[in-house]
Amino acid sequence: MTAWPESVERVATVLRERGVQARLEEFEDGTGSARDAARAVGCELEQIVKSLVFICDGAAVLALLPGNRRADAAKVAAATGAFGARVARPEEVVAATGFEPGAVPPFPAPHVVGTFIDEALLTHEVVWCGAGSERHIMGLSPLEVARVTQAVAADLAEEA
Repeated sequence: MTAWPESVERVATVLRERGVQARLEEFEDGTGSARDAARAVGCELEQIVKSLVFICDGAAVLALLPGNRRADAAKVAAATGAFGARVARPEEVVAATGFEPGAVPPFPAPHVVGTFIDEALLTHEVVWCGAGSERHIMGLSPLEVARVTQAVAADLAEEA
């Protein structure tokens, strides 16, 4: 059995500890973008979960959005009850989650104050999330993502 990289093992540990049924996979060509991930697993772009870190009134929050949508900072701020929200800088992403930008999974996120999931993701049976590196992704129920992260469902995306 090949060991996962340390960053992926952190995700796998949460899956095991929380009893989550998930499919954790590695793709040699990488899954650094939502399009790459959808192509690799053979799913629709809207089934890919983008894990985005925002700074809301000085605190880091995680916004989970479908791969085919862009986050609306004003909606993220409204969902969190903050006065304003901005996309976190790369060093803030690492500080909040322990993962590099482009490899951020929905969990674990030790230094975020809250997680918010776009309502559109909850309509799918399976979604695919980053799993700790640009080559690893996991497929699982969006309800499990919400349960493990204690995410609040909200409208977070720009209008189509």
